[in-house]
Amino acid sequence: MREQFSTRLGFLLITAGCAIGLGNVWRFPYVIGEYGGAVVLLLYLMFLALIGIPLAVMELSVGRASRKSAATSFSALSSDKTVSKLQPVIAIAGNYLLMMFYTTVCGWVLAYLWKTFSGGFSGMESAEIANVFSALKGNTAEMIGWMFLSVAIGLLVCAFGLEKGVEKVTKVMMVALFVLMILLAVHCVRLPNAEKGLGFYLLPDFSRVREHGWGTVLSAAMGQALFTLSVGVGSVSVFGSYIGREHRLLGEAVRITAMDTLIALLSGVIVFSACFSFGLDAGQGPGLLFVTMPNVFEKMTSGRIWGTLFFLCMSFAALSTVIAVFENIIRFWMDLKGVSRRRAVIINAVLLPLLSVPCVLGFTAWSKFQPLGSGSNILDLEDFLVSNTLLPLGCLCFLWLCVSKRGWGYSKFLEEANAGDGIKFPKIAYFYLKFILPILLGVVLILGYLPFLGK
Repeated sequence: MREQFSTRLGFLLITAGCAIGLGNVWRFPYVIGEYGGAVVLLLYLMFLALIGIPLAVMELSVGRASRKSAATSFSALSSDKTVSKLQPVIAIAGNYLLMMFYTTVCGWVLAYLWKTFSGGFSGMESAEIANVFSALKGNTAEMIGWMFLSVAIGLLVCAFGLEKGVEKVTKVMMVALFVLMILLAVHCVRLPNAEKGLGFYLLPDFSRVREHGWGTVLSAAMGQALFTLSVGVGSVSVFGSYIGREHRLLGEAVRITAMDTLIALLSGVIVFSACFSFGLDAGQGPGLLFVTMPNVFEKMTSGRIWGTLFFLCMSFAALSTVIAVFENIIRFWMDLKGVSRRRAVIINAVLLPLLSVPCVLGFTAWSKFQPLGSGSNILDLEDFLVSNTLLPLGCLCFLWLCVSKRGWGYSKFLEEANAGDGIKFPKIAYFYLKFILPILLGVVLILGYLPFLGK
């Protein structure tokens, strides 16, 4: 008998936890702030409604109807062999590739939680704090140690099963994450000059839109809307396979999206309020988390306490994604190979650390390998393959299954999505899903490769 969540809240928090990750902290605030504030925020919310939410409903419907992970859900619902064979490859490759670099980044966060808590940044100047991150990325043994720890935590939680492990631990982490993020946001907006950061972040600025061009701004908002929910590689559908039919899935997708967006918005409030208050650069990408924010807390009164809380939040965000994707990977093995949960965990206790090592070596022994051009590394390549290739391709597969007569079909999708109480998925959306959404996904796919076409 298939495992199920013990509570609806557990399902919502865990599925949201899969979507909530470190990209909410450094990518979302940067995209909103850099490209035009409220202008981009409104575009982002629009694309969430047009792209992200419909695809989340499809993934949840496929998971709930099939009671399978993405490894076998397509073949359970459709007799068409072409996409049914392609989707499992995309899903399995996407989840493994994501963890091949995300476990390293999660390890960085755990390292910074310890360094901040133990007073490792106390008394440091800005240049010294920047050197800490450089030193970490240059130390193979230290990075592997923290990466192994992130893998061990994720697998240990998953080993206890869905209800006693994944659901129980993730619920605690997600509730703590929301509480701590609100606490940090309230503190940061009370800092001197915080209103300047909030103005940069949230007020519409068409001069920044014109500077970058509407095409770039639309692309940034569209990409963020698609990737923030982690749709396309079955990370959402596996949790749909664990729920009952008491609630319609459009409402569930909206709630998950709202929680993900709330954390992203709070991250921006914290980052921009704090950075503008102390006159530090808020546009560094990953460096925002590991260079700028430690500088902020070193200058802040009781900064060691606030910094520890911040990196505790980041650890919860990172680990919730690790646990959710590990659960998907383990369920792949259970559904595809028929092995027990215990055996699937043991297999991946070997596979996941080994597959994650190249990302670490990309910063040290293999740093001369620059697959995407000068300054790039293995992490960049793995991230590019997931974000710019496998996610949009996977979304097209789910879309095909749910609207094509050769797939599962629109009527069966609607029946599953609208089973239970709540908001109905509109039948009239068929034309949009059939003819317009594939074009939008194609645009996302093309825009991801556009920078390389001229090279």
